[in-house]
Amino acid sequence: MTEKAGSGAGAGVDDAHAWNTRLGWAYGLITEDPADRAAALVRLADAQRSVNQALGRFNELWRAMVPLGRQAYQDPAFLRAHEEYIAAGRYVLPNALWNRPPGDIRVWPGLPYALLFLEWEARYPRDWTQHAKKWGTKQLLIRNVAVAGHDDPVRTKLTDLVEIAVQRPYRCKDREYVRIARAVDSQDLRGRLSTAAQSDNPWARRQAGYVLWLLDHPELPNTLHVWRTWTTRHPDGSPDRPRWDITV
Repeated sequence: MTEKAGSGAGAGVDDAHAWNTRLGWAYGLITEDPADRAAALVRLADAQRSVNQALGRFNELWRAMVPLGRQAYQDPAFLRAHEEYIAAGRYVLPNALWNRPPGDIRVWPGLPYALLFLEWEARYPRDWTQHAKKWGTKQLLIRNVAVAGHDDPVRTKLTDLVEIAVQRPYRCKDREYVRIARAVDSQDLRGRLSTAAQSDNPWARRQAGYVLWLLDHPELPNTLHVWRTWTTRHPDGSPDRPRWDITV
């Protein structure tokens, strides 16, 4: 998974222990304790500073070597600077999540931190936006985790994320959560969405109703056209979901 071409941090094939050693502090970003969150943000800022310094050194060397053309890519100093940048990124979110190695995401040791990054954006969007805003990473993570067959704790976490997303004003890439809803569809999820669709929250009524409707219509794509058609015919977010024909 790459946020930018050539700028990944090398997610690698480390085991869970290695991930926890580097990034275990990041769970403080989603704790309810404000002091713990503040401490985690300080830790994040320190890690980001190291990444930026490594990137700055790499860019300076790259600019100096531009006249060498392709030969620059063989220079030991150039390669070492790039490796240092990659290594620094392994200690910070979201960089550590970029360039995920191929394979089943359900057994990827970095999965807990992908979920953590999404939960941070869901529960503390202001902090996330200020300190780690990467809409492309959010979108790619949602698309990657939206697969069937997760174990129960992960399914519960994904269900929680869908519930949070439908209850708030729309944020960039939130529509992607329909993918997760379809992947982890269950009575539990539908019960939560039904409650939200009947609440006093107008965002929850409309968005939860829409997700429920798409769960009932797996043949329909989750496109902007379908969303607009649904909201036009369902302006109050009413929970009843008639079977309409939509040209997509």
